[in-house]
Amino acid sequence: MTELSERQQALLKAIIEEYIEAAEPVGSEVIERKHTLGVSPATIRIEMGRLTDMGYLRQPHTSAGRTPTSMGMKFYISQLMKEKTLPVTAEVSIKERMMSQRYKQERLLKEAVSALAQRLDMLGLAIDDAGQLYYAGAANILDWPEFYDIDVARFVLSLFDECPRLQEIIGRAVGPDPVHILFGEDMEFEYLRSTSFVFTKYDLNAAKDGIIGVIGPARMNFPLVLPYVKYVRDLLVEAGRS
Repeated sequence: MTELSERQQALLKAIIEEYIEAAEPVGSEVIERKHTLGVSPATIRIEMGRLTDMGYLRQPHTSAGRTPTSMGMKFYISQLMKEKTLPVTAEVSIKERMMSQRYKQERLLKEAVSALAQRLDMLGLAIDDAGQLYYAGAANILDWPEFYDIDVARFVLSLFDECPRLQEIIGRAVGPDPVHILFGEDMEFEYLRSTSFVFTKYDLNAAKDGIIGVIGPARMNFPLVLPYVKYVRDLLVEAGRS
C-alpha cells in the first residue's frame, strides 16, 4: 500500500465522509466549499487523481466526482476515522432489554440483533454455536440507495434462506482483529459489490459462541457502526457470565 502524505490523508478522509453522507460521487468543488485543506482547487483535483491512480478512489463515470474503493475505506477505518461515543440513553436502553432476557439464549440473541437493526437502520444478524440464524431489520436495507436495485436486495435477503452461503462469506474473515469488515467489492458476487458486512465473535460461555453484526451499504457510517457492534457483543458476553 502506497504511503499517503498528510494532505492526501486529509483529502481522502473528507471525500469518504462526504460520500458516506450523500451516497453520490464527490467532486473537488464540494471539498473546496466544505473543507479547509489549505490548498487550491487545482491542487485538490490533482491529488484526487493521484488517489485514484493509487487505488484509494475510483471515478465511476465521466463526471469529476470520485467514490472510495474498498482499499480506501479500509485505510479510512484503520488510520483516519475516530469511533463515536454512544449516547448513554442508548446504552442503558439496549442493556435493559438484553439483560432482561439473559437467561434465555434465543430471546437474548433476538434482542441483540433487534437492537443493532433499530439503532443503525440496517440488517442485524447473529449465528449461534448450533448454526441457528437470527436476524432483524430486513426492511431497513430497502431505505438505502444501494439496495434500490431489486437484484441487490434480493441477493442479500436470499442469504438468509441459504445459511451455508452466508456462513461461507463470513468465514472469509481471517486474522486477529476483534471486529471484521468485509466489502462486497472484494468478493466474486456481483450483487454484493455495493454492500459490506461488519461482525464480531461473541462468547456466551465456554461452550457457546457465535457471531453478531450487521449488513448494509459499503459506505455505512463505520464510526458509529463499530462501537454499536462492540457494545452489543460485550453485553452478550456479560449476559453469558451472569
